Amino acid sequence: MSELPALPVTFRPGRTRAVLLTAGATIFVVITAVALLLEKLGPGERLSFVLTGALMFGVLAMLARVRVDADESGVTVVNIAGRRRLEWAEILRVNLRPGDPWVFLDLSDGTSLPALGIQPGIAKQRAIDDARTLRALAEAHSIRNSGEHQG
Repeated sequence: MSELPALPVTFRPGRTRAVLLTAGATIFVVITAVALLLEKLGPGERLSFVLTGALMFGVLAMLARVRVDADESGVTVVNIAGRRRLEWAEILRVNLRPGDPWVFLDLSDGTSLPALGIQPGIAKQRAIDDARTLRALAEAHSIRNSGEHQG
């Protein structure tokens, strides 16, 4: 890779996100319309239909929120139910092996963190390019940080 992107940069599965949000909105609208069109339903039943549609949209929106934000000081990994901030020095390796559902970050504490913001589902080549970019950023920052500590 010849040139690193300007920071901050966000990696997210754009097409997957669009599909999830569109499906969620469609499900909510259809279930709400059914609740309003069925004449035999009482107010409580209608409300339960609408709440079910809203719950389904909420779940799909949570799935769509995944991303990896990189800036000068490190990376923030936002997964389905959590967020974790990492300094560049904590990231030893960025992995996206054939068959992996998303990128894994090997960390200095000996653990591995899934980064769902880069996933080869719908857009495989983009995920590969994003993983390479994040790997290059991590390597560049670890070299820069080790040079600052030695100098």
